[in-house]
Amino acid sequence: MHDDRRLTEVRLDRFVRERIVPAVYPRSVPLTLSSWDVPDEPVPVLDALRQQFTPQEHGAAWGRPWSTKWLRLQGQVPDAWGTAADTSVEVIVDLGFSSDLPGFQCEGIAWRPDGTIVKAISPRNQYIPLKLLGGGMAVDFYVEAAANPDLSQGWTFAATPYGDKATSGNEPKYRLGRIVIAELNQTVWELQQDIWTLSGLMHELPMELPRRHEILRALERMLDVMDPDDVPGTASAGREALAGVLARPAYASAHHLLATGHAHIDSAWLWPVRETIRKCARTFSNVVALMDEDPGFVFSCSSAQQLAWIQELYPELFGRIREKVKTGQFVPVGGMWVESDTNMPGGEAMARQFLEGKSFFLAEFGVECEEAWLPDTFGYSAAMPQIVKAAGSKWFLTQKISWNQVNRMPHHSFNWEGIDGTRVFTHFPPVDSYSSELSGRELAHAERNYRDHGRGTVSLVPFGYGDGGGGPTREMLAAARRTADLEGSPKVELGSAAGFFARAEAEYDALPVWVGELYLELHRGTYTSQAKTKLGNRRSEHLLREAELWCATAAVRTGYGYPADELKRLWRLVLLQQFHDILPGSSIAWVHQDAERNYAAVGRQLEAIIADAASAVLGAGDTDFLLNADPHARHGVPALAAAEPVPAGQPVLATEAGGGYILDNGIIRAVINADGLLASLTDYASGRDAIAPGQFGNLLELHRDTPNEWDAWDIDAFYRRNVVRLTGARSLTLESRGRDAVVVVERLAGSSAVTQRISLAAGAGSLAISTAVDWQESEKLLKLGFALDVRADRSASETQFGHVFRPTHLNTSWETAKFEICAHRWIHVAEPGYGVAVTNSSTYGHDVTRNIRADDGGTTTTVRLSLLRAPKFPDPAADRGRHELNVTIRPGASIADAVAEGYRTNLAPRVVKGAHGVEPLIAVSNPALVVEAVKLAEDGSGDVIVRVYESLGERSTGTVTAGFALHGIHTVDLLERPAVAPGVTAAGDSVDLALRPFQLVTLRFMR
Repeated sequence: MHDDRRLTEVRLDRFVRERIVPAVYPRSVPLTLSSWDVPDEPVPVLDALRQQFTPQEHGAAWGRPWSTKWLRLQGQVPDAWGTAADTSVEVIVDLGFSSDLPGFQCEGIAWRPDGTIVKAISPRNQYIPLKLLGGGMAVDFYVEAAANPDLSQGWTFAATPYGDKATSGNEPKYRLGRIVIAELNQTVWELQQDIWTLSGLMHELPMELPRRHEILRALERMLDVMDPDDVPGTASAGREALAGVLARPAYASAHHLLATGHAHIDSAWLWPVRETIRKCARTFSNVVALMDEDPGFVFSCSSAQQLAWIQELYPELFGRIREKVKTGQFVPVGGMWVESDTNMPGGEAMARQFLEGKSFFLAEFGVECEEAWLPDTFGYSAAMPQIVKAAGSKWFLTQKISWNQVNRMPHHSFNWEGIDGTRVFTHFPPVDSYSSELSGRELAHAERNYRDHGRGTVSLVPFGYGDGGGGPTREMLAAARRTADLEGSPKVELGSAAGFFARAEAEYDALPVWVGELYLELHRGTYTSQAKTKLGNRRSEHLLREAELWCATAAVRTGYGYPADELKRLWRLVLLQQFHDILPGSSIAWVHQDAERNYAAVGRQLEAIIADAASAVLGAGDTDFLLNADPHARHGVPALAAAEPVPAGQPVLATEAGGGYILDNGIIRAVINADGLLASLTDYASGRDAIAPGQFGNLLELHRDTPNEWDAWDIDAFYRRNVVRLTGARSLTLESRGRDAVVVVERLAGSSAVTQRISLAAGAGSLAISTAVDWQESEKLLKLGFALDVRADRSASETQFGHVFRPTHLNTSWETAKFEICAHRWIHVAEPGYGVAVTNSSTYGHDVTRNIRADDGGTTTTVRLSLLRAPKFPDPAADRGRHELNVTIRPGASIADAVAEGYRTNLAPRVVKGAHGVEPLIAVSNPALVVEAVKLAEDGSGDVIVRVYESLGERSTGTVTAGFALHGIHTVDLLERPAVAPGVTAAGDSVDLALRPFQLVTLRFMR
């Protein structure tokens, strides 16, 4: 037979475009429009409805960037419309949409005159059924239209002014399109869905498979039997021509896809948080409207923060959501406050993500999420399995690893083993999308891509427009119905994430194991972009630690009123900023300006709380007391206590040498040459010089930073090929600071002024370097490096409740891909018997390289910190301005030294005047067992909650003793519910711990 396949396919495409699409709404009449433009920021619906609306022209330009226009739509449904069995009446509202990227452009919400939400209006969801408006044949409702600019720009990554209201201009971005009352022909619409599903399936089937040609010929028969001049009248015949191929059941061995509705709404990204709140209202109103139509539809909703916004600002919609939760259709998932980054938040912050998220879902809906849900985060910390299990959850879902540039994950369902040995059942949906449309292409890809065939038979597919929201549509539900049992397609079943996990876990009993972090081979620049946001996060985490500790201490010691509500509010604000496009620095300028304002407010309020609690515990007096929130003793003050500090060590001796300076405190000796570089760093205990022969520490390097795409997100490996070593100093001076000494170095990084203060304190085992930069570069990366005389085959980087080892060699493609890595407060490199620790106050991006020296055969291991970047997209002014970045380097350091140094670098000495000191609430006998948090219990009982982890990666024992009266000690989970913890034995006022490496334990001391 002659091959006319392509001719038939072209014929089909044109018939759908020119005949079927127009026939879905065969007749329409325009609505009468009036409008009111909001002067600035959005206003509540009742405020808007009170305004004076003026006549609005159809087709008019509207919408300066980020503005809001309220439209009033009025009209009368023509007689006899919607009375036929297969017809209904809908209102179509086109705000000027493009067909691309729903959620990245203008959007709207339809409101009834009584101020209740109808549903959203978006590019691929422009209809409002007349029955939802509740006004009989008269139409009268409002649309809140948001003129959000499309910052994606076709993903060209060009600099754009639209990410900041101050630079986005006043020119209208949109033009009103078709706004009409229209009659929907249901049969034509169903035919359209039949064709979409079958055509999509056909194009994915192999050419040699008979099924492909069977579908083609059925579509051809449909084209033949239909009258192009009377599509409504012949649509039933067209559907009949396709009924046979749609009725053919799937192969017995077909892959199963459990499809759960979803709308991955970024809590901020190419839009500010204020717009995310409206995106949530739009999406969730769509979802509950769909649920009313289809009782089998299930929607998975993550992020407690987003539902908290709805509860506060859209209470009527929240009530409807609550009812759908009761029916099992609207399903909270994930159990986190937001879908946070997992690389950079500290251990206690990650614990609080689950504490706040799961507590909210339990309190408001009576639902406990058993799965962690993080489809779009930029890599996954190796500490996550333990944190997930400690929160009472047992499953984990991710998607983003499908973006890897080099290596492909070997499994889609597996046990993920964390740093302490905890394993969690993990699924990585093979559809490679968290925003599926359930198209033939996506379904076929999921089946072909699934790497566990023969062992597992089911995978998950989240469907619904995401990123900018929108969620599932009725077209997607139609696709799900048609592919439930369709030959050539995987079997699609609507359901919940928990239903999927239970089924997958039950059938796949010999799971493969992945050990360690799920490193994303992409978006490595997110460890560095927007340094002020990262500084705000780090500082806020440590201020919250201090505030809770001293408030708990004051409450137990003096009866002070513990400010639980205020601390919770501040924690939640900090947790919001940890969203995976805020803390990583990958959002528009507006978002980071908001973040910096929020961090400043958090800082002010926490400082006030700490001062008030300190006053309560110390009393009124003129004696200086050091409030030591560090889990280690400092300046003679025990951990977690307040006492008069004791000066440590001999004063620093500073001498000039060769145009530079030598700083010596009897513990370490630092040689700073005339260029301000660290030429030598020796600790007296080992007698070794940490700096490699002929090389330097404190070396700033300026790299070209022009990634191929995803500017704020990515650092590409070729950045290393273009570098300027900043070896020259403009000036070098010595300052005396009491018992300490400081060398001040002035230099230039490109056109940016840099001032470094290299300081050595009396009694210190580390050299501190503060780098102040007036950063004015564009597309540059500033690194600070230390060339160390250490043969290290791996580096240790702090992560939540422990550390992770990574090879320094490049043996395989997996190691080569990790050319930029994340560390929290410290990174440590060592050979047997000797190591060096580098700590930081706000830097997360690092790289560690090694080379063999030709002259002596020794190994140089170079540790570099990524201080600053200057990407152009999405914020063209990212990081411009003044920064101060603090680093310490400690020679002869063990892992224990690195842990202690990391806390010292991030908890600045807090000296407060008072009348008397205060004993610690909790004392720990072994410094390997680190207290990460001391707080009062969430339930208001006054019990003291203590979070402890094993910090060295070895088996450690010790005793935790309470310094107050109590009547019992229990182990609890992160939600402070009773939980079994191995290695914990309580007796009297103390508890003995025998913890495995990196084990996390939460203790409740009952007062």
